[in-house]
Amino acid sequence: MLGVDACRAGWIGVVPPAGPRDGGAARAYFAPRVADLVALADADGEVAVVAVDMPIGLPDPYPDAHSGDPQGRTRRRADVLARAELGPRWRSVFMTPVRAALEADDYASAVALNRRLAGEGVSRQAFGLKEKLLEVERWVREAGRRVVEVHPELSFARLAGAPLPHPKTTWAGAERRRELLAAAGVVLAGDLDRAGATAGVDDVLDAGAAAWTALRVVSGEARPLPDPPEVFSDGIPCAIWA
Repeated sequence: MLGVDACRAGWIGVVPPAGPRDGGAARAYFAPRVADLVALADADGEVAVVAVDMPIGLPDPYPDAHSGDPQGRTRRRADVLARAELGPRWRSVFMTPVRAALEADDYASAVALNRRLAGEGVSRQAFGLKEKLLEVERWVREAGRRVVEVHPELSFARLAGAPLPHPKTTWAGAERRRELLAAAGVVLAGDLDRAGATAGVDDVLDAGAAAWTALRVVSGEARPLPDPPEVFSDGIPCAIWA
């Protein structure tokens, strides 16, 4: 099982401890490309499930978008349901744009396209992730294993029994998340080699939360939002697992 999160320089992955050879601690990996990251993890034992903190499955334009009707709005149910469950942490879930907006050359064009095709604009965070989002989409089609979408804040909320009060960028928020992961068997200890030297603290924590969710997928405990997942015209089941 591998949990994956994007970081500034590429991707970080966390694999939960599999036995005595891991010394009770999770293993961490870094690579510039997601396919290379999974290959690194596979070299230490083939990964059956990959849980990725990135939207998988792009929404379609609303039916009357091309006629200029401004009344429609397209949102993935996964994003809407995750926001509703996260309460005070709802801003951590951005609404996934339609494909044409993600493929736009600049942010202003993306906003205009998504407003016309989906009824609303695009956050800068969503547009800033366009290259990684499209990279994951291409990789998923040839991954040869089960890949699920996760949202770390939703995973942490399930771990804690409620949305966490402090952001992961604060000391209190980071420490609480690390404690929750350790109690669930995903112990993030030591400097984590290249992954620890490359990724931010929040990236490592998010990859750890994704790894925990991957464990739950394997055990059958995880559930998708929505259930069953949506399927848009790209044919990829669309749900956030936790």
